[in-house]
Amino acid sequence: MTEPADTFAFGAGADRDWRTAVSACLDQLEASGAAGCRLGFVYLTDHFSAHASDILTVLRGRTGIDDWVGTTGIGVVAGRRQLFDEPGVAAMAMAAPRAHYRLLRRAEDDIEGIEPWFGVLHADARAPDLPEGVAELAERLGGYWVGGIAASRAAWPMIARGLADTPLSGVALSADIGVRTALSQGCSPIGPPREINRAEKNVVVELDGQPAFEVFREEAGEVLARNLERVPGFIFAGLPVSGADSGDYLVRDITGLDPQHGLVAVAEEVEVGGRLMFCRRDGASAAEDMTRMLDKLERSLDGRRPRGGLYYSCLGRGPNMFDADRTELDMIAERFGDFPLTGFFCNGEISNARLYTYTGVLSLFM
Repeated sequence: MTEPADTFAFGAGADRDWRTAVSACLDQLEASGAAGCRLGFVYLTDHFSAHASDILTVLRGRTGIDDWVGTTGIGVVAGRRQLFDEPGVAAMAMAAPRAHYRLLRRAEDDIEGIEPWFGVLHADARAPDLPEGVAELAERLGGYWVGGIAASRAAWPMIARGLADTPLSGVALSADIGVRTALSQGCSPIGPPREINRAEKNVVVELDGQPAFEVFREEAGEVLARNLERVPGFIFAGLPVSGADSGDYLVRDITGLDPQHGLVAVAEEVEVGGRLMFCRRDGASAAEDMTRMLDKLERSLDGRRPRGGLYYSCLGRGPNMFDADRTELDMIAERFGDFPLTGFFCNGEISNARLYTYTGVLSLFM
């Protein structure tokens, strides 16, 4: 095996002036060893999205790193600090040999010279058929893909060496780059998976031989069933991932409840014979599952410490779900110590080439 990615450099900056924020980020990058790096990840809060091209030019000029990938979010991950809904930038660079990675500037790009083992994707939420596009890319190229969907109230830059005019871009890494990854759900099931006996598109008619709304009433409780306006943002539909042995499930909003006809509508087309369960979303359940995910990752490290990491979290998590005095980034640092960590708060998360919501996806480089 040739040289691994031993060096990881990190920097972050926050200021209303993008030049000041980027300068602070670069000072930290240079102090932590960016001069020996070849591949960089950069994430901007959407306050700076219109300046993405200028920021990229400055990053290249001072670091000498040509290969950058990244995008914009409502917030960015800056080590233990979350720059959420404030002007900021965070970047991590790694000394990966060019023989061990390939940039993906478009979903249709071919990757020659390496066999992808792990990849990072950034996606534009406005792209049509995005779930199918991510799945098709992973099937064509192989490998395990993680990442996030950009979130912005302004421009939606996709960075892959330069600005990429494409809904999907990122980087593929070979197996020479050691990485461990896991996903944390933002919800907890409140009942078992039920078989979908009758459904039409996204409307569930019958679960386990009962009207779908009656199953919802039984599991959510009479208080919620009588006050349906309280359901959004608290109770969700969970669709177990077929063939997954990890218990993963896709969380989707409940978009309608019809007590009179016994119907439940969800934000996803469902199939007869598939499964559905109802889930609760709150800070306690999110923290509990975050702990489970960190336990799983720690066991997989066999006592080693991560050299760097990427974290993609739903913008509905962050300060909307975790207390300010103990954020999800604090939980990561408590478990693994301070290490270079970046990422962003997404409009949807990617894990194993599937699109999730209300999740956190943590990948650690060894």
